[in-house]
Amino acid sequence: MESSKKVGVTEVVLRDGIQSLLATRVPLRDLVSILPALDRVGYWSLETWGGATYDACIRYLNEDPWERLRTFQSLLTKTPQQMLIRGQNLVGYKHYSNAVVAKFLERSAENGIEIFRTFDALNDFNNIEFSIKEVKRIGKHAQGTIAYTTSPVHDLNTWLDLARKIEDAGADSLAIKDMAGLLRPFDAFSLVKELKGSLSIPIHMQTHATTGMSAATNMKAIEAGIDNIDTSISSLSMTYGHSATETMLAIFEDQDRHIDLDLDALDEVSIFFKDIREKYSEFEGGLKGVDSTMLVKQVPGGMLSNLESQLKANKQEDKIDLVKDEIPKVRKDFGYPPLVTPASQIIGAQALLNVMSSRRYENLSNESLNLILGRYGKLPGEIDSALLAQAESIGIEEMNLDESELDKMEDELKSLCKDNNLPDISKNLEMLLTYIMFPNIAFAFFKGLDI
Repeated sequence: MESSKKVGVTEVVLRDGIQSLLATRVPLRDLVSILPALDRVGYWSLETWGGATYDACIRYLNEDPWERLRTFQSLLTKTPQQMLIRGQNLVGYKHYSNAVVAKFLERSAENGIEIFRTFDALNDFNNIEFSIKEVKRIGKHAQGTIAYTTSPVHDLNTWLDLARKIEDAGADSLAIKDMAGLLRPFDAFSLVKELKGSLSIPIHMQTHATTGMSAATNMKAIEAGIDNIDTSISSLSMTYGHSATETMLAIFEDQDRHIDLDLDALDEVSIFFKDIREKYSEFEGGLKGVDSTMLVKQVPGGMLSNLESQLKANKQEDKIDLVKDEIPKVRKDFGYPPLVTPASQIIGAQALLNVMSSRRYENLSNESLNLILGRYGKLPGEIDSALLAQAESIGIEEMNLDESELDKMEDELKSLCKDNNLPDISKNLEMLLTYIMFPNIAFAFFKGLDI
């Protein structure tokens, strides 16, 4: 498919920019005033929701994620909203039934989402097929995703095969999601060229700046014919985040392929987020330049900062280098899953357990058992035979994908409301979905609301 000369831009500052650099700690009240300027820039889309946003809203910000979405929708009159979902995981950390997935997608669309980027941590197509088809059913843009990684079991054919399945499922576009900044510029050129030759749908790409390659990777992808790239406004870009929007605009100024955005509006947005970054600087990671650890060990920065805090809590911060060394070993033993949510959290936590224990795999977490036993989907490579035998000998209850999950959780929430003398909110579908995904923290959040 021949590409347009104009390259579209998805601005991620409202979601992945804030998530990557400020741990998703920026409340809605600090964002509403900049929405009209963002709306004037001329982006293809604004990523506003999904990822860790939902979790952070109720866990840290005491904020209804659905209200955040509706507020964005009321103030964005020109630019479509986009969200990131983890296939059958949605925005939680386990698989949910098709009935829950369908309701979540419907409500997200009704509250303002136009474009759904859906990926699976294992690149198991079975975990994203239902989401793609449901998004199409409700009349919104379905974007299927490759979670890019490198390993002995991943090659060009891995991505071409998955991409063809995504297109055949009816997706409107394909995204390359390079969450760890591993996609090298010349590999990006080859990958995009091959995808453009194989598919008829547009191709988008997100790549992180952590390894220092993102601008070059974006540039080579554009040269190869990519249709759309993700960027973040300059004042909230780079390190664990993304290439700056203005940088990519400048690189392609007066070129055959170009990016067409409103510079005055971009300037206003950049000044605004400079203040936001300073206001919430306590949540910013320690990375000042480039993290080469990612290229060698594929350890995402956000994953490292989380592990560091866990080690500090146990007064074991001196073990961080041991954990860094252990993560790629665990990943290999587990069959080389990409280090992206929820697989990254599972492998990071298991590496921590291994380092803290007297011997490796002395303790296996329930999440590790579920991953090894295929409950999250098919792992890309072979699992270490001794580890697989150990997991099979322990066994664990099947992950619940009961299609009556919605009704059961509604009854449970109704009973909780009654027991705590709260109004019955179980019929409010958005609140019910919040409870289904985060039962341990949702009810505490509900008790603080004026309902």
